[in-house]
Amino acid sequence: MISFIDKLKTNISEKNSNLCVGIDIDKKYFNKNVSIDELMDYSYMVVDATKDLAAAYKPNLAFFEEWGSKGFYWLEQLVKEIGNEHIIIADAKRGDIGNTGLHYANAFFNHLNCDAITISPYMGEESIQPFITDTSKGVYVLCRTSNKTSSYIQEEIYSKVISLCNDLNSNKNIGLVVGATSGQALQAVRSKSDVPFLIPGIGAQGGDLKSVIKINSNHMNSTLINISRGIIFADSKDYSSVRASAKNYLNQMRAING
Repeated sequence: MISFIDKLKTNISEKNSNLCVGIDIDKKYFNKNVSIDELMDYSYMVVDATKDLAAAYKPNLAFFEEWGSKGFYWLEQLVKEIGNEHIIIADAKRGDIGNTGLHYANAFFNHLNCDAITISPYMGEESIQPFITDTSKGVYVLCRTSNKTSSYIQEEIYSKVISLCNDLNSNKNIGLVVGATSGQALQAVRSKSDVPFLIPGIGAQGGDLKSVIKINSNHMNSTLINISRGIIFADSKDYSSVRASAKNYLNQMRAING
């Protein structure tokens, strides 16, 4: 079975793409009577419009969970729609210890067949260990996130998060979530670690793509740059506009990366 790091690097290389499309299908962008079936169809359209452009997809669990059991069914079907030729990251931000963590890992890796999951390291080593025993599956650990008040806590502990992840990464399947909204923070994290990065914050949140690629210039073979709203809710919310926006971001990445 192919390792997570090999699948990640192969997808980036073969597709010549660092683009991760975030699947955050927020009902507020549709009419107030929108049905879950309409949202499901929209998510499938997003995948169809970007499949040859993206290296990865990142479904955000919140937008599925709010629909209850129907939302979980939607997520199951979406993962099947994406298939096995892309990295699928469950943006679940789980982070529990021991047996509970093992059940989370089983749910996302074995039942849903996702390749990776985002997790919180706040409970320490035990909150990471359950997710990293299978070399074919990966985790992206929250480190320096893109929200405005993240530094209030993260400034004090991010170095410990990096050290912990570096120490635990014997299977080469740990990555870090590092936001694009602070170039200084991104540079600080990159200077301390060479693990894969998942980088949100480009597009609607205003991160600078050129700075992101420059800082990660020696690590682009394992770097994913996530765009969510900037692609899935571009212009008129149809196939053409979604595809055009994804292609525009990808072309920018390729041009900057050389």
